[in-house]
Amino acid sequence: MTRRKLLLILAATTALSGLVWSAARAHDVPKVATGFVANIICSETFVTGLEPGRIFSETMEAMPGTSLITWAMHTQVDRAHKDVNVTLFGLGRSHAVYRDGLGCTLDHGEAPADVALPPASPQPALLPDITGPSIVTPQNPQLAAALDRAFAEPAQPPFRHTRAIVVMKDGHIVAERYADGIGIDTPLLGFSATKSVVSALVGILVRDGKLTVDQPVPIAAWQNQSDPRHAISVDQLLRHTAGLALGSSLQASLASVLEPVNRMKFMESDMAAYAESIPLESAPGRVWNYHDGNFIILSHLLRNAAGGHAADVMRFARRELFGPLGMRNVVLEFDAAGTPEGSSQMLASARDWARFGQLYLNDGMAGGKHILPEGWVKYSASATPNAWVGYGAGFWTNHGDSHGANYRITHGWPRDAFFAKGTIGQYVIVIPSERLFIVRLGRSPNWPVEADGVFDLVRDVVAATSSKATLAGGN
Repeated sequence: MTRRKLLLILAATTALSGLVWSAARAHDVPKVATGFVANIICSETFVTGLEPGRIFSETMEAMPGTSLITWAMHTQVDRAHKDVNVTLFGLGRSHAVYRDGLGCTLDHGEAPADVALPPASPQPALLPDITGPSIVTPQNPQLAAALDRAFAEPAQPPFRHTRAIVVMKDGHIVAERYADGIGIDTPLLGFSATKSVVSALVGILVRDGKLTVDQPVPIAAWQNQSDPRHAISVDQLLRHTAGLALGSSLQASLASVLEPVNRMKFMESDMAAYAESIPLESAPGRVWNYHDGNFIILSHLLRNAAGGHAADVMRFARRELFGPLGMRNVVLEFDAAGTPEGSSQMLASARDWARFGQLYLNDGMAGGKHILPEGWVKYSASATPNAWVGYGAGFWTNHGDSHGANYRITHGWPRDAFFAKGTIGQYVIVIPSERLFIVRLGRSPNWPVEADGVFDLVRDVVAATSSKATLAGGN
């Protein structure tokens, strides 16, 4: 069968989902689809330690419509060379390569940036030790029931595939549970929860005077005063109001392969250069549009400010954030140009995600030291106008009067909650009024919104750990 006929088959298959797309985007579909799969399987095989078949089935189940094409995907995992190859209808081969300490990088035919990682130099954590060597079993029966419910699978799909839950109250873990094959030190992919970590690293640069929030960003391609992108600020990138015409990253489904932002992620060696080449579709600051390109550009700024190389980024992140918080099981992945893939590719143990959340519960401080600049936590949780999902500056938020915030509040979330969120079921939820936060990681569809069970989980955990519950004999 000819290449042309295979592309026509693919086009017809995709059309079953009601998609209308240009010939140029159709041509990208195989490479985008296989790039996503290759990267995820590589990361979770060689970093997380899961079986490729489990990774593939759980991830694809969580993405509506993908069954139309996954049957035509061929995946090859080479454990000796630590790489993954994926094709679709024999086309669009994507190759992901694992590198020690750096996770996986998509190989687009160019040698990835040579990275000599700085040697690990353990430093004392500024946060008190939140855990022991064993899994913390909830002593409160109500809290135990909440975890039972969160891990239970419904009789019919969509399934939850909950992988890890950690609940911290008043600075201590009071409950945690893990799926088979996952433990307290297993690095788990946060997807877009990574954006919140990049937001924190940007905050540290602001604290040190290396970036400013409201001034035009120092992107070389935008320095011409006649270029309207010259006005884009760090705040607009953090809030997804920069106005770049990259499509949307809100959904995880078959339709996602058509978004320009996913060409950036799965077909470009230098993601930041691609994002920075894109024109505006709206004036900076006018329109809210969530897409990964904003945080890839922020990651480029981070790389430049840290010293210009991937190793500089890792040294900076370890010294200023991961080390002080005691985050020991973290892998931040990079593109082939050496820029951190800060939109979606950080893996960390559930306990490390919890340590990150604790920083925000402590108003950005650890051990009496301002890790984040004063006021940064409040800024991160402040509502962005017209962000209908309820979004702040690198975090989702219940502050403000958005549709998403009001929906969550009517379904039992406290008004002051804000959270890091990654697609298909990743959450680090901070609830200051309860001195509580909840980490939930898994593989669940984004739609319907209750599919991952997180609404029930938040309600159940708040009820179980409230002062009233404590007086009744709980944790």
